[in-house]
Amino acid sequence: MKPTVVLVGRPNVGKSTLFNRLTKTRDALVADLPGLTRDRHYGHGRVGDKPYLVVDTGGFEPVVDSGIMHEMARQTLQAVDEADAVVFLVDARSGLTPQDKIIANQLRQGSRPVYLVVNKAEGMSRAMVVAEFYELGLGEPWSISGAHGEGVRELMDEVLEPFADEAPAEDPRHPKFAIIGRPNVGKSTLVNAILGEERVIAFDHPGTTRDSIYIDFEREGKPYTIIDTAGVRRRAKVNEAIEKFSVVKTLQAIEDANVAVLVLDASLDVSDQDATLAGFALEAGRALVVAVNKWDDCGEDQKLRIKHSIARKLHFLEFAKYHYISALKGQGVGELFKSIDQAYTAAMCKLATPKLTRALQVALERQSPPMIGLTRPKLRYAHQGGMNPPIVVIHGNALDKLPDSYTRYLEHSFRRIFKLEGTPLRVQYKSTDNPYTERAAPPKPTKGKPKPVRYGKKK
Repeated sequence: MKPTVVLVGRPNVGKSTLFNRLTKTRDALVADLPGLTRDRHYGHGRVGDKPYLVVDTGGFEPVVDSGIMHEMARQTLQAVDEADAVVFLVDARSGLTPQDKIIANQLRQGSRPVYLVVNKAEGMSRAMVVAEFYELGLGEPWSISGAHGEGVRELMDEVLEPFADEAPAEDPRHPKFAIIGRPNVGKSTLVNAILGEERVIAFDHPGTTRDSIYIDFEREGKPYTIIDTAGVRRRAKVNEAIEKFSVVKTLQAIEDANVAVLVLDASLDVSDQDATLAGFALEAGRALVVAVNKWDDCGEDQKLRIKHSIARKLHFLEFAKYHYISALKGQGVGELFKSIDQAYTAAMCKLATPKLTRALQVALERQSPPMIGLTRPKLRYAHQGGMNPPIVVIHGNALDKLPDSYTRYLEHSFRRIFKLEGTPLRVQYKSTDNPYTERAAPPKPTKGKPKPVRYGKKK
């Protein structure tokens, strides 16, 4: 079992910078703005000789009793309860603050070992930097620079020293799905409903989630990874630098996932932004499930209206399954999860070449390819060229002239024959080259005796 190391501290002391340093990634958003991180962010530690999990938390404001900062504090306290060791970060540039003292008193009451770390100490005398922090009564302070990596390796060796040296186990391939949608449609509430706990902050305010939060969990003994993403608005409305980074993180999460769950708000019509987001997931080749949330709050007229709106603006998602749910009350979440499993299975399926070729012949018998001039393209055999999405490669002659409508017909045929629900399917063509097209024409034979070759000037 890997030990869990939790990073705790007031806002803007460099927790996310240290998290990226320990995981050797750029998973956590970093900017010179307080309160950027809000949810718990997990990662695999790669600095040190032992495997461990590192958790980035939001800025700790223990005295706030309402609002988003109070929810962030609850998330931090929950992370501390799950921790095997706590790294308490303070700022060498700001010095000791009253808020640091409150956090230290709260951490001292727990049973987890606490390591006091003075961050942003690059270029400063260690003795002068740590002197005032002895007042916190948490033992010998460590001086480091999370941005430059100074003292980080020595710190982690000390933190991990009490734990057994275990070889990291290889993680098997497992489903990874991203919850995507516009702001305030209930994505974080849906994540908490699937997990069965308040794992991420669900707040009645648009833009609560700023980063893409990866959460590993098990359901009925099977491992999964769920990704809670930030809401994506129209580009014209994205002004803050933080929100621009959040949009990039959401698009990266879609690329990284196997299945995308598009969450819609049943109280609102489907917008162009919903269609754009679904189109991006489709272009990335991801399996897709649509969850229409807040269904219990709608009257019959609004339910009929949203269904018409979905049929009109999301007609290109004919392969996806639709679920009408209430994430807040947990209604329909179980059936939604079954569709996520089915979509993942379809996206990662392996199709045998003989079966694909027989399916191709069945499709050809039902509808032959159209004539192209005086010739008809010949489709000979098919094999699988990839997964997530499934790619079918068809070999034959003159396939580059097939119309898009016939390609769509083949995609629908393969999806129907192999019962691939919830995933797009792509058809690629590979035409056999004509060996005579590039060969030069043979010279024409001459009649009679060849003419003599004359040299010099003709008199």
